[in-house]
Amino acid sequence: MDFSADSSYLQVSTGSYKRQVYEVPSGKQLVDQAVIDRITWATWTSVLGDEVIGIWSRHAEKADVNCACVSHSGINLVTGDDFGMVKLFDFPCPEKFVRTCFCMVTATNTVDIMVLSCFSRRCVVEIYSSLNL
Repeated sequence: MDFSADSSYLQVSTGSYKRQVYEVPSGKQLVDQAVIDRITWATWTSVLGDEVIGIWSRHAEKADVNCACVSHSGINLVTGDDFGMVKLFDFPCPEKFVRTCFCMVTATNTVDIMVLSCFSRRCVVEIYSSLNL
């Protein structure tokens, strides 16, 4: 769940793998894609949307990528998947099947969003800076 930078909108990803955007505080669902495309998001934790199409590998199933988090600078996206992989992408990544900038295997087969959140705040920027990407 993410709020827009001006707190006027809220985006959620549903269990049926649909991205939905709502007006705040009315709760009215926004369906005009042109309006949705112009929204600046304060955070991004969705694995759905045109902005993150590139996080999906060729053979990924809908449930394979569990979580995502965009760095505070808004230029990096880190994801966690069912295979215990933590991957770093440029954000946005609207092109299909993009290569990751950095990949790390975790000890478990799933990665908690809180771990990703901490990872993106502290490590991603350091890793990204040290790689000079």
